[in-house]
Order: sequence, then C-alpha cells, then structure tokens
Amino acid sequence: MEKFISYLQSKNHSQATQEAYLRYVNLFLEWLSKEPINTTKKDVLKYLQYLKDRKGQQNLTRKHNLIAINHYFTFLYRAEQVAENPCLFLKIRGTKKQTLYKIYSPEELEQLYDSYYTLFVKTFDDSHIPKNQRKQSALSKERNASILSIMLNQGTTTKEIDTIQLNDIDLIKATLKIRGGKKSNERILPLKAEQIGLLMNYIQNLRPKLLEYHTAENEYLFLPLPEYSKQTTDNQTLMHVFKPLTKQVKTLDKHFLNFKQVRASIITHWIQTEGLRKAQYKAGHRYISSTENYLPNDLQGLTDDINKLHPF
Repeated sequence: MEKFISYLQSKNHSQATQEAYLRYVNLFLEWLSKEPINTTKKDVLKYLQYLKDRKGQQNLTRKHNLIAINHYFTFLYRAEQVAENPCLFLKIRGTKKQTLYKIYSPEELEQLYDSYYTLFVKTFDDSHIPKNQRKQSALSKERNASILSIMLNQGTTTKEIDTIQLNDIDLIKATLKIRGGKKSNERILPLKAEQIGLLMNYIQNLRPKLLEYHTAENEYLFLPLPEYSKQTTDNQTLMHVFKPLTKQVKTLDKHFLNFKQVRASIITHWIQTEGLRKAQYKAGHRYISSTENYLPNDLQGLTDDINKLHPF
C-alpha cells in the first residue's frame, strides 16, 4: 500500500483524503473474496450494493467509496498489474444537491456595485463612529469597494481574493491573474474599463495607507486592518471581511444571499454568451462537469422568461 499512498500524494491529495481513500480501499479488499487482479465490474457493483443494503450507506458515502476504489485500480493499471480498471464508467447517481439561485444579470450586478459605492463610500455618514476609528472605517469601505468590484465582474471566490498579489494585476494590459489552488486552475481575466481607475486609486493611494497598519511589507493586493483596539497587525487573511460585507450588500437587495450567488450569476452569463469551454477557463474549473453544474441556473432563467411571456 505504500506505493498506492505515493500515487495519492502525486495527485496532491491532502493527508486526510489519503487516509480516507486508504480506509475505503482496505474495506473493499477485506470484502473481496478474490485477488484484486481478478476483480470485475460486477464485483464492484456488488460491493456498492452491499454498502447500500447491508451497511445502510447513502449515495454520497458510496460515491466516496467508489472514487477511492477507482483510484486504487487506476494505480494498479498504470503499474501494469491489472489489464483494465473495473470502475470505468461506473457512477453513483443522486449525490449532488444543486442549488438554484436567483441569477443576476450583468446590469443588475453593476447596479448592485453602484448602490454599494454610493451608500457605503461616497455618501456614508460616519457620525456614529468614534472619531479615532473613522479613518480605519473609511479605508475598509474603500478597500471593500475594490474587492466587491472584482467579485461582481470577474466572478472570483472569496478565497481567491485572499491570494491576489500586486504583480497579479496589470493595469496597462487591463488583466488580472487568479492563482490556481487545490481545486481550481490559474487563469487570466480581463478587467473592465471602469475598474481601471478604481484599482489604480486603490493601489496608489489607499493601499499605502493600509500598509501603515502592518508590521511588515507584503505583496498581497488587499490588506486587512487591525482590530479597533490595536494599532498594527501581522494578519494576512481577509476572510473576516466577507461576513460584514455580505450583510451590507444584503441591505441593498433583498434577493442577495451570498457571494456564491454572484459567482453563479457570472458563470451562468459566461455559459450563455461564450459557451461552456470558455466559461470553464474563466471560472478556473479543472473539469467541464464543474461548469456544467451551472446549467440548471441557465435553464431556470429560460423558464422564467417563458413564464413571463406565457404566464398561463
């Protein structure tokens, strides 16, 4: 099994995933009454049925078992220890609960941003904020406006916002590089014309002021602020920013749920206007199936249009 573990490590699986897959495979091999080399597709199907009938496992758990067993036989096949992978083309259905959101149009997302900037930056009344906290409050709102602009236009996740560095943004070419992660691919996305001035102002004027609150220089584009009770911070993550930002945006639109809804809206628009493959690249999806998960949102939009035209 050491070589199988090395195979899993080569696939960049986490330690927890490796341990889970190893456990699933060992349970399968204990159940199997023959050598792995003689395993057939029928054997795998019988095991999946056994997990359902005798172990009472739900489809999602059986799916994880199948993924682990598939990895094991892929490993054996590449090592030329089996003639074929008996798990090929096997799939557990009914494991995904697709969330359908209210899908925003590009115009609605633009209006959402304009409303945020007007209410929380341009005309924000800070008289209720203690005087010693007003500078940080103003900086955080202007920084958040730049963050919001990227999420509403480039469809990034909150985690991806946290990884953007200064050299990832090219204002001359009007592009933004989104770094790949464990589950996503790197991509380069175009910036809209109206974003250039906003981001230029942030980089040249706002970011240096934010950097004054940090104990050391760093290359991240968006910087967190210290807690109001502290003067400086060595914190690098922005994840605490998104909960209050979500609450603020919710006050602007009763249909707004979260930033996953924004990303779903943008990916759905890409599918409609540029096709699945380009949408896959722009979304950073490693597999086309991930992009296809957003097709029900596209279908929902079509259904809404039909109901408007033919309400009866």
